[in-house]
Amino acid sequence: MLAADSRALPALLLGLSGELVAGIQAGGAARGFDDIRPAHGFAFARLAPHGATVGELAEHLGVTKQAASQLVEELVRKGYVERHPHPDDARARLVVLTERGWACTRAADAAAADTVRPWIAALGPERFHALCADLARLAPRGPVRPTW
Repeated sequence: MLAADSRALPALLLGLSGELVAGIQAGGAARGFDDIRPAHGFAFARLAPHGATVGELAEHLGVTKQAASQLVEELVRKGYVERHPHPDDARARLVVLTERGWACTRAADAAAADTVRPWIAALGPERFHALCADLARLAPRGPVRPTW
């Protein structure tokens, strides 16, 4: 039984993760943010609440600085982020969310809640809470990033 559960768990977690990402993507698009990809959401998670440099964003996403810079440039063009002088390093620029970026983040949070709601209904609030607590004990402490 335990061996079978151990083999099944990765597929179950990946399936739920895929469902969550797809739900957030669809919910964000339905709320008017149809020009955003899942990778952008992982970047937004690092940029909120205080911003980050391109280097910090690259490290968070597990990509090169050049790739992170291209992502930032795309988000600047779309109006989701802007560059500001870094308060502690005159050579660096701080990338921060604009109001549009914050609105997109709020839409993603609402879409995530919508996606998870059926899971809560299926398990019941107490079992769902226990599942969250158990997963929190197992979750990595590093950045949450896309699997490229």
